[in-house]
This record gives sequence, C-alpha cells and structure tokens, in this order.
Amino acid sequence: MLVFFPVIDLTAYIGLFLVAFGAATILPFQSEPVLVGLLLSGKFSVAGLIAVASLGNVLGAVTNWVVGRFIDRFHDAKWFPVKAASLERASGWYRRYGRWSLLLSWMPLFGDALTVTAGVLREPLWSFVVLVTLAKTGRYLALTAATLGTQAVLGL
Repeated sequence: MLVFFPVIDLTAYIGLFLVAFGAATILPFQSEPVLVGLLLSGKFSVAGLIAVASLGNVLGAVTNWVVGRFIDRFHDAKWFPVKAASLERASGWYRRYGRWSLLLSWMPLFGDALTVTAGVLREPLWSFVVLVTLAKTGRYLALTAATLGTQAVLGL
C-alpha cells in the first residue's frame, strides 16, 4: 500500500501543473481551487506546489506569446484564442505601459490577452518570461498566504 503514495503525490503535482498551464491559455481552467485544495490537504510541500503551479502557468503564457508571435495575421478568425475586443484593449494597455503591463498577466481573461499581445507586438521572450514569472508567482504566493497564513508561506 505504501508504494502507491509516491505515485499519488506525483499525480497531484502533474495535475496541478496541467491545470495551471491550461488556466494560462484559452482553456477554461482555474488553477486556484486545485492549489488551495492541495495546500489545505497538508500533504504536499508548499514551495513545491507554488513552483509547479508557477511553472505551468508561465509555460501556458509562453504558449500564448508563441500564438501571438506567429499567427497574429489570423486575429479575426473565429478560432483565434482571444476575442478581438480583448486583444485591442490589451494592445492599448501594452502600447501605453509597454512591457510593464505584463505584471498584470495574472488577471483572468485580460491577462491572457496581454500575453498574446506581447507576442503580436514582438516583446522579447526573455523580458516576457521574467515579468510574467514575477506576476504569476506573485499571485500564487498571495493565494498561498491567504490560504495558509503568512507564517506558513515564510516558513516561520
């Protein structure tokens, strides 16, 4: 019976990664309830959960950047992952505030449009990854602090 516990733990981390990845793309996923549930179970490393969720969410955002970078000419197509109005609003923010607007990439819906817009407007991948990582990891840290309390997050 003990043999199955590591497999279950690995499955939980993989599931969190996949949900966090999907939540950063056009898929209708929400990673927050999954993270909160795993945090409250007390069975998993807090730092590990934050790292896995952040990595999945950032890689999902990079997927959006790639979509914007290479298929921006199809933005009027019905299958395009971001609605034209959202893309235009995000483009306005991006043109006004530049790459710093990526610090809002954690926001639902609007953040996805920002990450696609960054690709369309040719934001360099290195700066995109740095700013999106700060934003998305910050959100997961705040959610973890709200769920477990600041002492648990800081390891005090």
